[in-house]
This record gives sequence, C-alpha cells and structure tokens, in this order.
Amino acid sequence: MSEELLIKHCSPTLAGIKTANLFTASFENREALNACLRCWNCFLTRKGLRSIPLRFVNGRALIYVYRPARLKQDLRQDSAEHILLKRGYCTEAPEKCIAHLMERLRTREDFPHEIGLFLGYPPEDVSGFIENRACDCKCLGCWKVYGDVEAAQKTFAKYKKCTAVYGDLFAQGRSVERLTVAG
Repeated sequence: MSEELLIKHCSPTLAGIKTANLFTASFENREALNACLRCWNCFLTRKGLRSIPLRFVNGRALIYVYRPARLKQDLRQDSAEHILLKRGYCTEAPEKCIAHLMERLRTREDFPHEIGLFLGYPPEDVSGFIENRACDCKCLGCWKVYGDVEAAQKTFAKYKKCTAVYGDLFAQGRSVERLTVAG
C-alpha cells in the first residue's frame, strides 16, 4: 500500500496539527492490510502516532491514523465525554473508547456520528450534527459546523494548505517518515 495514501488523507495529522484522520483503502485480504499497517506503524509509533483498522469488510478497510496523546486530551473535554457517555462509551481510556467505536461500526447499521470526536472535531459541532441529523449547519468544510464558523474556516484552510505542502514535498522525494512530526 502506497505511503501516498497517508500524504493524501492524513497530512494534518502527520504534521501534528490534527488529532486524527480516517480513510478507506482496498486490500486483497486482512493479511495484506495488517502487513501494510505494521510497516506504517514502524515509523509512526516512533513519532507518537498509530494506524489501525477500525473495520474491514469486503476488501475495504476503514483506516484510522491518530495521535494517542492528543486523542486522550480531546476525549477528556467535558462536552466530548458527555456525548460519549450518552452512547455507552467507557471514557476511562482512549483505547477503550476506540474499541467501543469499532464495535459500534461492526454491529450497527447507522454510522456512529460521534466518530467526529475521534477526529478532533469540536464537540459543539459533533453534538450539533447529531442533534440536527446533519441538517441546518452554518458552514460546511472538513466537517459540518454548528458552532464557531470563523474558527472552523481557519482550521479548514490550515488543513488544506498542509495537505498541499505535504503533497508537494512528497512528490519531490521527501519520505513520509521525514514529514511526520514527532509529538
């Protein structure tokens, strides 16, 4: 699996300006998926990141690349914890929350929209998305905004610029490992 996927989908996380990214990729089988993630994790874990499959169905993997320390901070926010507790999460440890998210992805037909908290989205926007059933947002970018539009738009621009810069540097031969900021 190409490291180009990490650059295309995860540059803000690799750069240390975002908690996590999520993307889907095709794999021949679970062994190929695991081999790819082992390879990525060889350098990601040295920099304070991890990549894991949240779900693998019909040759498609939902891959989660995240910064555990930052996720822990995000999920400790009272508003984030409130959203998770309402959905049956044990908020003692991020790993337990991820395990519960994986279970919800595997067993529920509807998508667990609290996943935005695992991506570093503002709890206010995640809550607004859930309560409004994805309607009536104030602004649309990397996520639907129900709270601070100005702050969200600045963040969207920062993520977009980061992805463009990382894409250019990768195309010039810079390795993903070198582009990944330690945290």
